[in-house]
Amino acid sequence: MSILKDILYKVAIEAVKGSTDIAINKMDFDSRKIENNDIFVAIRGSISDGHDFIGKAIAQGAVAVICDTFPDTIVNGITYVQVKDTNSALAFMAANYFGDPSRKLKLVGITGTNGKTTIASLLFQLFKKAGYKVGLLSTVKIMVDDVEHKATHTTPDSITINYYLAAMVENDVDYCFMEVSSHGIHQKRTEALHFVGGIFTNLSHDHLDYHPTFAEYRDVKKSFFDHLPKTAFILSNIDDKNGQVMLQNTAAKKCTYALKTYADYKAQILENQLSGLLLKINGNEVWVKLIGTFNAYNLLAIYGTAVELGMESLEVLRLLSDLESVSGRFQFIVSSTNITAIVDYAHTPDALDNVLKTINAIRTKNEQLITVVGCGGNRDKTKRPIMAGIASELSDKAIFTSDNPRNEEPDAIIAEMEQGVAPQNYKKTLTISDRKQAIKTACQLAQPNDIILIAGKGHETYQEIKGIRQHFDDMETVKEFLEQLGK
Repeated sequence: MSILKDILYKVAIEAVKGSTDIAINKMDFDSRKIENNDIFVAIRGSISDGHDFIGKAIAQGAVAVICDTFPDTIVNGITYVQVKDTNSALAFMAANYFGDPSRKLKLVGITGTNGKTTIASLLFQLFKKAGYKVGLLSTVKIMVDDVEHKATHTTPDSITINYYLAAMVENDVDYCFMEVSSHGIHQKRTEALHFVGGIFTNLSHDHLDYHPTFAEYRDVKKSFFDHLPKTAFILSNIDDKNGQVMLQNTAAKKCTYALKTYADYKAQILENQLSGLLLKINGNEVWVKLIGTFNAYNLLAIYGTAVELGMESLEVLRLLSDLESVSGRFQFIVSSTNITAIVDYAHTPDALDNVLKTINAIRTKNEQLITVVGCGGNRDKTKRPIMAGIASELSDKAIFTSDNPRNEEPDAIIAEMEQGVAPQNYKKTLTISDRKQAIKTACQLAQPNDIILIAGKGHETYQEIKGIRQHFDDMETVKEFLEQLGK
């Protein structure tokens, strides 16, 4: 049991009704999970308001309620704590409840539009290879050293974050690498965490279904760096036009990385092949197994982070050369008929543009590039025509299909995508709303030496249609069809 007043340490409290000197079991913001002696934290969400479920939480055994407005009905024997912001309160309460675990290891946050998962996952891989116990909080998975847990959000809720950080501390983890999304920052999920470093990757068109303007999206990202302590470092990509913006108003040590601009960590691409990259990083050459300019940026960020965390630079280069690509991030296979299939998570215009330009820079142009791409439902609609325009412009054939249509009609999403196709590219496009059939068609159209790019879902092993998640794996599907064609 914990004491409520201890859990409220650092919370901005405005008023209290009842005693805070009471024992509690645990806390939650989901009234359905409340049990005897729990704290219920009423969060105002975009779909529902936790304040509407205070009565239900008390009926299920809550002894304390954290809210930003007192309810009309006050129940005797229940403690009510009015706070300025329940999201912020939950962040500090979760940290206190689990013993402030982020201060007991070295936590590095990675934010930006693209590259977060790759950088976090490869930093995890690199530090494991260096012999450390490492943690990972990513879109793909959560790792407590060697033990894997399923991830459900880019940045989990405050309780989940601190639960896993506490598990890492218990398992003597030295470093944890964490993806930090704009949603997570905006909803204060990272507010009570202590970071020793933050990485800015880039900023492009994304999440404008959540953030009303690009400026707000940028400023939310920036606020993560604004709150870093002076003992931390920020490593910012200054080839991105917002890279310098992220460095403003932070107390942290300012470090930069770039391919095109003078920076603390500078790289040059000497060779770019399907088998890998030859890079010159701060004057030293290294061969790596990843490909593309976007991965050169990712690897440079990893290099800079490892050096800032105290690792010897030549040792970092040695470890970089041994890194394997991340699931669903430019993951490719070559069939028995010599068709190359690439699966990539690219689900923003910038990411799709990067991947297609990388493929076009490597290939000979004597082969076809066939792209299968869709856009998610109930998400930012403005990027749909842009992505279709990029796919049709940079591919020999583009097949528009479903991604995760969620509660939208797939054909309606595709119709919005098609509006971005330039007239000269109409004949290069096909529309097949069933994703499995779209991938099958791409395989049937492909000839020996051709390249198929399947974009948008990457590591995901499901497709969400009408609120139901059905098993679907792009890599599994394309392998199956290519094997059939090879027989």
